[in-house]
Amino acid sequence: MIELDSKEFGKVLPLLERMKINTLFAEAILAGKVPGKVYVDRTAQPQAYYVAHPYGMSLLFGEPENEAFKQWLYDYTGNLSGTREQVEWLQADPDSGWTAVMETMVKEHNTRSADKEPGNDGTIQCNTRVNFRFSREAYLEAKSRFRWPEAEIVPTDAELFRTTEGGVVPRYFWRDAAHFASAGAGFSLLAGGEIASTAFSSCRTERQLEIGIETGEVYRGKGYAFAVCSAMIDYCLEHELEPVWACRLENQGSYVLAQKLGFVPAVTLPYYRLPV
Repeated sequence: MIELDSKEFGKVLPLLERMKINTLFAEAILAGKVPGKVYVDRTAQPQAYYVAHPYGMSLLFGEPENEAFKQWLYDYTGNLSGTREQVEWLQADPDSGWTAVMETMVKEHNTRSADKEPGNDGTIQCNTRVNFRFSREAYLEAKSRFRWPEAEIVPTDAELFRTTEGGVVPRYFWRDAAHFASAGAGFSLLAGGEIASTAFSSCRTERQLEIGIETGEVYRGKGYAFAVCSAMIDYCLEHELEPVWACRLENQGSYVLAQKLGFVPAVTLPYYRLPV
């Protein structure tokens, strides 16, 4: 394994354009918008790449030919050396040969950990990642039929950036509040003066904006998520940005909400939960 110098990240960016899956989180790292790590199989003319986002997402792509790199990947995915401190969600370019490699590695890891509780102590879970296609027509139709809740929606400012709690919130995807204010966007729905739901740009390019959404547990089922995501989508349309949505199939709340908002499932691929 070789960690690529950040000065070389820009050379990797064109490789993402060839992929048929959502790679915006990896693009954010390679473009220098957020910190992250890139591991390669060799210093000169690398052929295999592993991009790790600080939120705990990673992308594997390139050619699966280097045995030393595959050995590093086996150790890393199982966290055999104990160097990885958080759970990580890995997706591999489905048009490469890495899916077959990962299937073998997962089987070996989980056979070794068969006597352990699933999801812990070395067991890798295989989920499904869904990439959606946005339908403007379906969104506008859904918006016209939606019964809007009586709640206030405001832009997510620096204070809301710092105080919004949950597993998917802006501060996990941006360097700080100033960075979010200058390059990101978001909207927060307030109920009784409390932050009930927040939709925001988890990643943004000149052409696309990927939407992140967090709704407090006590505020779910009230239409708040639809309402605040609608504000985010309207922002995208006003700024000529394509709204982007991706989630685990197993996250039924996000999966169903996406379709209510006019997103259509387009691509599915394995999504591996790597243990600590």
